[in-house]
Amino acid sequence: MSAKHPIIAITGSSGAGTTTVMRSFQHIFRREKVQAQIIEGDSFHRFDRAQMREEMKRQELAGNTHFSHFGPEANLLAELEDVFCSYGASGAGKVRKYIHDDAESAEFGVPPGQFTEWQDMPGGSDLLFYEGLHGGYADDKVDVARHVDLLVGVVPIINLEWIQKLQRDQIQRGYSQEAVMDTILRRMPDYVHHITPQFSRTHVNFQRVPTVDTSNPFIAKDIPSLDESMVVIRFADPHGIDFPYLLSMLHGSWMTRPNSLVVPGGKMGLAIQLILTPMVLRLMDIKRRAG
Repeated sequence: MSAKHPIIAITGSSGAGTTTVMRSFQHIFRREKVQAQIIEGDSFHRFDRAQMREEMKRQELAGNTHFSHFGPEANLLAELEDVFCSYGASGAGKVRKYIHDDAESAEFGVPPGQFTEWQDMPGGSDLLFYEGLHGGYADDKVDVARHVDLLVGVVPIINLEWIQKLQRDQIQRGYSQEAVMDTILRRMPDYVHHITPQFSRTHVNFQRVPTVDTSNPFIAKDIPSLDESMVVIRFADPHGIDFPYLLSMLHGSWMTRPNSLVVPGGKMGLAIQLILTPMVLRLMDIKRRAG
């Protein structure tokens, strides 16, 4: 952790809704005039798209049918920790970008599925902002989480997460349902061992719970909307959280535990703004006093 060069990380698996929370942070940064250096978790994958396909085939031939992007073997987690450590110490570090689609390819001049070259971060940022799979990762060799000043988990219940992934991969990427199911099954051991433990290290978790039947996610025709959901918000340390204010502003919300708030899904965006804006401003205040 660093007073002068704070780090914020959103952690959550693919299809979990981390992008929604990331956009809320971007609104906060713009409104509060905070200059964020953004890095994506995908840029720390070990393999590009073609290499990952080949590595998966190699792993399967060797008897490993659970090799996935969720696990440490497919990612540069030591390098990610080095970037966090470097930024916390000096506000600098090396970054690259994974190119997802043709639009990004046209912008960066790199084919989809590949990485740009590593380059130095531009100077002058107020904080580092990470969004991806491993912002709260820790094991006996690597501890990414210890460098993060504000760690946010985005964790829909598992059936909702599967529905979101099925819808995205089938509609946007053209995958068959069987292919998406195979991916879910392949990732499950890594999800259990390497993704879920991170949510015990977060400062705040946002967990969306649908209020419609999702008991069989593989037959769902659409993703439950925010208005068809509740959001459970869990604070690791409830001290300093103004719960009476949040309850008054988030109509229809209530508390289930001393550190847990439940809000209507339609209020999720407002809840993120009300909860995370003071946390970001607190980091900026500490940064100014440390300078």
